[in-house]
Amino acid sequence: MRRPLGVLAGLASLAALCTPLTAAEAATASEAARCRVSVAKPRLNTALKIESFAARRGCFSPALLRIRIMRAVPGRDPVVKSGATRNGRVKVAVDCAPGVYYATATDLRGRTIAKSRAARLSCSPDSGTPTPTPSGSPTPAPSTGTVGTAEENEVVRLTNAERAKGGCGPLKHDPQLRAAAFGHSQDMAKTGHFDHTSKDGRSFTDRIKAAGFTGGSAWAENIAFGQPSPAAVVQAWMNSSGHRANIMNCRFNLIGVGAAKSSQGPIYWTQDFAAR
Repeated sequence: MRRPLGVLAGLASLAALCTPLTAAEAATASEAARCRVSVAKPRLNTALKIESFAARRGCFSPALLRIRIMRAVPGRDPVVKSGATRNGRVKVAVDCAPGVYYATATDLRGRTIAKSRAARLSCSPDSGTPTPTPSGSPTPAPSTGTVGTAEENEVVRLTNAERAKGGCGPLKHDPQLRAAAFGHSQDMAKTGHFDHTSKDGRSFTDRIKAAGFTGGSAWAENIAFGQPSPAAVVQAWMNSSGHRANIMNCRFNLIGVGAAKSSQGPIYWTQDFAAR
C-alpha cells in the first residue's frame, strides 16, 4: 500500500479575500477551487471502535459526500465501513480489528478527493488516541521576549522565501497571532480533532481575537498534520492551490506559526495570517 500523505487544511475569513478559503480550505474565484474536502486519520474512540470523519466546506452546490474506512492489506484494500451525507460532514465507526487503516472521501462522481494518513491500530484502549504524556507533550510556548520556537520561525522564513518569489513582502511573526496558532495546534495535538473549528465551537478568528490581536482587515488560516519538518509542511502547503493562495496573498503582512507534537509523534501545524 502506498503511504498516505500528511493532511492539510486552510481557511480564510470573508474579510480576508473577495472569495474566502475553505477547509482543506482555500480561496479563488471559482467554486471548483473554493470547494474542499478533508478526511481524518482513523483512530480508536472511547468505545474502542475505529472512527473517522470527512467534511466538505466552502461548497455552495449540494453534493453527496462519501467516506470510506479502508484496511491496508496485500492486494486490493477492502472497505470496512462507509457512509454518506449531503449535510457537509459525515462520521463513521466500526468495530476494531488490529491492522493498518486509512480513510478516503469522495465526491458525487466517485472521484477520490481526499485521503488520510494511515494509522496502525492494535485495538488496545490507548491505541490511536493522542493523549499527551510528559515525554510526548506538545512543544511548549517560547520564553518571554521571543516569538516562536526555532522550527516555527523556520516556517516563517520559508514562507517569506516563497512570497518573495511572487513579489510579496515578508510577513512579520506577530506574538498574538503566534499565540493563537500555537494554541490551536496544541489543542489539536491533545484531542486529535483536526479542523479549523475548535471542539468548543470557536472559529480561527475567535481564537485570534482571544489571543489579544486587535485591528486588522483580513485574516486567514492554514493547518496541517503529519509533515515532519518546516520544509515539508511549507512545501505541502505550496503544492495545494488554496493554501498557496493564503501564503501568496500580498495583502497579508503579519503571521503567527504554531507547531505542537502529539504523544504519538505527528506534528500539528497552524499558520494564522492577518493584514493590519
